[in-house]
Amino acid sequence: MTNPSESYRYTPQLANEIEKTWQAYWNEHGTFHAPNPVGDLATDSPLPKDKLFVQDMFPYPSGVGLHVGHPLGYIATDVFARFNRMLGKNVLHTLGYDAFGLPAEQYAIQTGTHPRTTTMANIENMRRQIGALGLGHDMRRSVATTDEDFYTWTQWIFLQIYNSWFDEEQQKARPIAELIDELSSGQRTAKDGRTYADLSPAEQRAAVDELRLVYLSNSTVNWCPGLGTVLANEEVTADGKSERGNFPVFRKNLKQWMMRITAYSDRLLEDLEDLDWPEKVKSMQRNWIGRSRGAEVDFACEGHDITVFTTRPDTLFGATYMVLAPEHELVDAIVSPVPYDADVDERWTYGHDDPKEAVEAYRAAIAAKSDLERQENKDKTGVFLGVYATNPVNGAQVPVFIADYVLTGYGTGAIMAVPAHDARDYEFATEFGLPIQEVVSGGNIAEAAFTEDGTLVNSANDSGLDLNGKNKAEANAEAIDWLSQQNLGQEKVQYKLRDWLFARQRYWGEPFPIVYDAEGVPHALPEDMLPVQLPEVQDYKPVSFDPEDSDTEPQPPLAKANEWVEVELDLGDGPQTYYRDTNVMPQWAGSSFYQLRYIDPTNSEKVVDIENERYWTGPRSDNDPGGVDLYVGGVEHAVLHLLYARFWHKVLFDLGHVTSREPYRRLYNQGYIQAYAYTDARGVYVPAEEVEEKDGTFFYQGEEVNQEYGKMGKSLKNSVSPDDMCRDYGADTLRVYEMAMGPLDTSRPWATKDVVGAQRFLQRLWRLIVNEDTGALATSDAALTDEDTKALHRTIAGVRDDYEHLRVNTVVAKLIEYVNYLTKTYSNQAVPADAVTPLVIMVAPVAPHIAEELWRRLGHDDTVTYEAFPTFDEKWLTDDEVELPVQINGKVKARIMVPADAAKDTIAELAKADARVQELTQGKTIVKEVVVPGRMVNLVVK
Repeated sequence: MTNPSESYRYTPQLANEIEKTWQAYWNEHGTFHAPNPVGDLATDSPLPKDKLFVQDMFPYPSGVGLHVGHPLGYIATDVFARFNRMLGKNVLHTLGYDAFGLPAEQYAIQTGTHPRTTTMANIENMRRQIGALGLGHDMRRSVATTDEDFYTWTQWIFLQIYNSWFDEEQQKARPIAELIDELSSGQRTAKDGRTYADLSPAEQRAAVDELRLVYLSNSTVNWCPGLGTVLANEEVTADGKSERGNFPVFRKNLKQWMMRITAYSDRLLEDLEDLDWPEKVKSMQRNWIGRSRGAEVDFACEGHDITVFTTRPDTLFGATYMVLAPEHELVDAIVSPVPYDADVDERWTYGHDDPKEAVEAYRAAIAAKSDLERQENKDKTGVFLGVYATNPVNGAQVPVFIADYVLTGYGTGAIMAVPAHDARDYEFATEFGLPIQEVVSGGNIAEAAFTEDGTLVNSANDSGLDLNGKNKAEANAEAIDWLSQQNLGQEKVQYKLRDWLFARQRYWGEPFPIVYDAEGVPHALPEDMLPVQLPEVQDYKPVSFDPEDSDTEPQPPLAKANEWVEVELDLGDGPQTYYRDTNVMPQWAGSSFYQLRYIDPTNSEKVVDIENERYWTGPRSDNDPGGVDLYVGGVEHAVLHLLYARFWHKVLFDLGHVTSREPYRRLYNQGYIQAYAYTDARGVYVPAEEVEEKDGTFFYQGEEVNQEYGKMGKSLKNSVSPDDMCRDYGADTLRVYEMAMGPLDTSRPWATKDVVGAQRFLQRLWRLIVNEDTGALATSDAALTDEDTKALHRTIAGVRDDYEHLRVNTVVAKLIEYVNYLTKTYSNQAVPADAVTPLVIMVAPVAPHIAEELWRRLGHDDTVTYEAFPTFDEKWLTDDEVELPVQINGKVKARIMVPADAAKDTIAELAKADARVQELTQGKTIVKEVVVPGRMVNLVVK
């Protein structure tokens, strides 16, 4: 039987009942629905003057569900959104699901269930878990990338980019039709300088395709036979294995769809300055784009020009050999067809007599190395091609090698090696016995490469180039001028950024809106044929191969769907047989524009109505790039998702589909919740919740275990489910605890035993307003004292500022302090209603369920969600009097109250007049008075 005295206590059971009640109320009343200016989500009522668009980074709906670390950012954005609603703003906040991609496909394969089935089940489970936390989402706006009416627009945007080109003069994307018009009229020539009208139809198509923002390219890709798919760089570990499955990954040339993100390099760099983003993320993007100024220089070799890009053309006289990436297109064209000369150093031949055989063997040996492993490898290896190139500044014949430390994805895929002044070149030259020629004075090249700036030496020729005695800047400029005059090179701006590999050999992804004719020529589908639906297939597993067999090639799962692949269409020339593209888009596609569908999720005519986009994300001033007002997520997405999304958005801006130049105006990187994990003597993880601590030592089932600290997760057996926390403590307690753990942008350790502190705070709050014996209202109509008013207004001022700046941990601290003040002050009498009414409003963003319940019990009929946030009066924020310690000979002996604005003389007199001070100084002489206003008084006596 329930004890009557406990019936009205704020227990986990009561918290659960309250939370379910108010979650149902919010759903029934559409409490968090945010109206649009136009369209299905518009209302007849005028929109609030101010708006706020808050967005969380797209979550992937995992099959294992959430642990308590996942909702940290979601709770924080919910708190911020709720606070801003109380400021009178129209707040758009929702959450969708990034549900395509390899993880879902692999999980489905493991469980033998179709990816759609498992994905939808995962989404429903995640919605349930998130719903239990009381997040104020407008669920009308929730989307999943796997929804047909979502990926219709993913395909539509692909077509917009495919049917566009980048006008270098205007520095913007333009429709491909305008390019064709300019080519046809003679206003513009083809990229190679030929007149468009003189070209055959096939050549005209090629001339146009060469400039599209989406193009087919024979690209070096990460091929994983064990998974049967090509992987993005970010899906490959540093040791050349697949992140999922740990299979070997090989470098292979394949025809793939590419997106010309490099055309936007300058704009992506320059517009960073207008974004309210963490400087760390901006720096990461700058480094990833990697703009550098230098020169392209041609080295003649076997009837070809090997073009290199260098930021140090001033060091050309020190180039003593050349290195090409093993995959460079010129390798097979220039490699010597005859055996090595007898006097060639054995270190150069890779154990072969024939250069072609050496190249083939070397390529096979390095095929499984990742780019990162190749760059960081200290053991330099390579193969001499049996040929020499001509150094353009001095005519020297320099040997040409291939080596894995040079990559096709950087610069031109070839380097002039200056070992005296480049650390990696120095290591290679030392390993292979190559000349090391000093051209910059200041170091000791007998011991190491000298990479600092210095004065040029040994750098002059008979053709008018003399760099000796010049500094780096002067020498670079002069070298570039000379190269240009001699037609041996030209000034060039180069970027590290590579075009975006935009195809995956998977089943679970967005199909391409592309078909191929009988000659293999690609054709974009018209928009009225969208969406290209992902077909239902019996076997959605990719064709996997022997993980060690690098000679295999991808066979996408969709290639098995013969009835889907072969299709008869009329694309303007009558019905013909076409063949669909059997690759799918990468998982990054859907997350590159999803904020636009949050704005207009039911719009079947446009990706977003521009009036709705202008209202929610349009620029506020000439210098404002526009975008989502607050975007919260992990820093791990700094240079992939965020660059891709910026690129897509800029194309849509150029084409007039949006008014904002950037997708995300403000970015905030939240920290992570980590947890202690424990391993036994075998190094095997044991369940963290079953570990006991005794005097600083940890035990599992009586045996001592080792404690470590790291990421919360299933593999470490240290996950804590939010379901369990909500059941055992209540969602509001979980919310308060997570927000109170520390600053939002730092990581912090989880400790279940500390959750009770948040629970006790809410219980004290409850007791201030509800009589635990009767359930009756426990407040009074008494007026506030000056001390009450001072405590209240200081709390309001501090909490408002902290909410506004996402300092939710200090919000909680200030609310606890105020609740403790009221609890202590009114321990034997009812607390004034005027003291707790604003308190409930202040609590509502962080603990909304208990706030709604207390608000109702205080006699209000409406939800607390839209109550105006309390304001404060400045006069209550300063003290009329302050307490100062009084020291006698440096030791505190008394405390006095003095006017806050008292002068030093007045403070000294008040200190000497204090009874305790007089007692201690009686019969003694005060020889010195030290007064620090607002801090202390020190009397030196003898």
